[in-house]
Order: sequence, then C-alpha cells, then structure tokens
Amino acid sequence: MTSLVFLHGVGGGHHAWDRQLPWFAERGYASHAWDQPGYGESATVEPYDLEQVAAALRRLIDALGEGPVVLVGHSMGGFVALETYARHPEVVKALVLGFTSAAFGGAGSDFARQFVAERVSLLDAGKSMADVAAKLMPTMAGSKSDAAGLALAQRVMASVPPATYRKAVTLLTTFDRRALLPAIKVPTLLVAGSDDRTAPASVMERMAAKIPGAEYALLEGCGHLGPMDQPDEFNRVLADFLQRHKL
Repeated sequence: MTSLVFLHGVGGGHHAWDRQLPWFAERGYASHAWDQPGYGESATVEPYDLEQVAAALRRLIDALGEGPVVLVGHSMGGFVALETYARHPEVVKALVLGFTSAAFGGAGSDFARQFVAERVSLLDAGKSMADVAAKLMPTMAGSKSDAAGLALAQRVMASVPPATYRKAVTLLTTFDRRALLPAIKVPTLLVAGSDDRTAPASVMERMAAKIPGAEYALLEGCGHLGPMDQPDEFNRVLADFLQRHKL
C-alpha cells in the first residue's frame, strides 16, 4: 500500500487537505496530512529552519512505519518536500509539487525583506490571523474557484498561530533547491494553476523541464489555493499520476 503524506502551505494546516484525505483513503491509499512544526498541535522546532522542518518530517515518516512515501506538497509544502528529498531521499517514493517553485526569488534581498514585511503588516498593526486570512485568501483564488474551498482556506489560515506564521514567512525566503532538480530520481508531478500569481504556471513549467521525466499538469482557472481551489480536478490529476506509476 502506498502512503501519501500531504504538506500544507504557509497559511495552512492539516485541514487544508480535508477534500483529499477521505477521497484517497477510499481508494486504498494510506493518507496522512501533517501539521508542520508550530502548526496545530505540533511542537515547534528551533531554529525554525528548513533543516529542522525536514528532520521533523523524516521523524513523522519513520513513525508511520509505512516505508517510502509519496510527498504531496502545496506551496510551502512543495519547499518542504524538495528539502526533505534533498536531505532524506531514502524516505521518498515520489514527489508531487503543487503551486510552488524551486526557490524563493531574491532570498536575502530587499525583495525578501519587503515580502516578509507585507505578509506580517496586519499582525504588526494589531490585527488577528482571521483578519490576515480575510484579506489575503481572496487574492489567491482563481476564476473557477470552488467557493467552499475558499471558505475552507480562510478558516484554516485563521487558526494558524501568529508566531508560527511569522517564522514560516521568513522560512520561505531562505529556500533554494534549484540545483537539486536535475538530480531528482523519483517520479515527479508538478501541478500549476493558470490563474496562480504566486507560483505562475510559466515558472512551474520551466521547473518541470529541469526534472528528468517529470510530468506537468495545468488546472485551468485555478488560483494558488490549488487543492482547495479545485479539489475534484486536483484529486483526479493526482490519482492519474499515482495509477500510471503504479504507486
């Protein structure tokens, strides 16, 4: 039995995958969605960096005891999936990278500092994570978004601890695994949204071209919320990939 481990984005948590877990479990897949350190009931890690986050995921995979797994990462979860494959390739059977990229553009630059400042500005002004979610999530939707999915995304983001959100936003700006792409040796699927302005489809298509044998799927009218934005189409694309590779 193939195990799927779903990895959420910066405004996420395990409930971001509520439309995936039962769907794949009904089809015989052992399906798990983690809370990244500091999210939900998961203990945080110090320092809050990609090495420690990947180590936490490795511990979870070992605890599951189900052998190498398929990592399904959305946005920041794609960063974590690639980082874990780079550091612990023996626990990864396949990669599914959705609505993500191989690096954060301009790491350590004025752009990165501006990105962090913009993402936490409402918190700095005394607003709540619910306020942040209400402002940010609608900008992530696509032209064919599932209304219930957008509502789910806002609820999930509203529950993220503010301190964790601050750390995770900074974490994003440290990521760069572009050099890893040509060395990936497991089946890999990249899923992009035509309306995604955060991880543009053109960027993801170029990323796919650098990974040997990688597959690329484009969801028309889909924004950055991906699995929540178009859950039925996302599930179909992922299931087709798993079946073709006998995973």
